[in-house]
Amino acid sequence: MLYTQIETEGRELKPVALGTSSDLRVGQSCFAIGNPYGYENTLTIGVVSGLGREIPSPNGKSIREAIQTDADINSGNSGGPLLDSYGHTIGVNTSTFTRKGTGMSSGVNFAIPIDTVVRTVPYLIVYGTAYRDRF
Repeated sequence: MLYTQIETEGRELKPVALGTSSDLRVGQSCFAIGNPYGYENTLTIGVVSGLGREIPSPNGKSIREAIQTDADINSGNSGGPLLDSYGHTIGVNTSTFTRKGTGMSSGVNFAIPIDTVVRTVPYLIVYGTAYRDRF
């Protein structure tokens, strides 16, 4: 996850409204925005397929409580918002499972719940890591 400051040079930018991931329901509509394979501002549509999923990580610290969706999330979508039907951010797109040896998406995609992101960002800003036990 990237935390950054943006210089707008007098232009007014409106941030995407934050929603909550605490009241998500399997089957509800969701939308992923990103730049898959360099195609800017791409919107994909899907549903929340599962909640509370665990995504294994190479560093051994799994991402817990992830949102599973069938909205396409490909290379370039990671870090983009997962939105609800009101346009509120409910998650941050993070990964997809691919078919072994093909590099093709299996349709099983994940986002970090926005409630987790909001809780974690202060640690990233202060410590540079999401983990308090970093030392």
